[in-house]
Amino acid sequence: MKDWRIQGRELANCNCNFGCPCQFGVLPSDGTCEAAVFYQIEKGHYGDVQLDGLMAAGTYKWPGAIHEGQGEMQLIIDARATPEQAAALEAIMTGQDTNEMATMWFVFSAMAPNRHPTLAAPMHVEMDMDERKGRVVVDGVFEIDAVPIPNIVTGDPHRISINLPHGFEFARAEMAKGSTTTMGGAISLAKNSSTHAHFADLHLTGTGVVRA
Repeated sequence: MKDWRIQGRELANCNCNFGCPCQFGVLPSDGTCEAAVFYQIEKGHYGDVQLDGLMAAGTYKWPGAIHEGQGEMQLIIDARATPEQAAALEAIMTGQDTNEMATMWFVFSAMAPNRHPTLAAPMHVEMDMDERKGRVVVDGVFEIDAVPIPNIVTGDPHRISINLPHGFEFARAEMAKGSTTTMGGAISLAKNSSTHAHFADLHLTGTGVVRA
């Protein structure tokens, strides 16, 4: 198995209620799952291929819960990536050189057999995890906007985080409210408006999440 490591940040938005039922072993809010996810890599490698400073993203759609399978997915790789870097990111994000069920990329790929061709696109990001604010633009494919969850009474920013000591995606994430607009690519997301979003620090290898 080829050695790899990714350290960076993630912004994800799905169609479920705030908090995301998947994190609690509960079925999706409306029985289906649609998501757009963005990754900003601070440090990374796949074998001898360096991945520092690159970005990547994916769109995903399942007719039921993720674990029921039959989903579809499309990866988008930073247009700045060399062919070797693009191939490395695609390998990582399709679960190659990864222990079974060790990362979300392995799980997503295994549960989404309908894989659309990988795209290359310029990407732009502004993220403040502590403030739960962010905006991602994957040119020609999708945009995510995320803001703090509002207090149901006052409208003031509400802060909540999730700790996952044995998770396969992150150890801790900040919850937010997000919306995704798709304008291209093979997967259209129509349900992601003022729904669950999260910001997370990522530290992953082929054996899973690296915990401090």
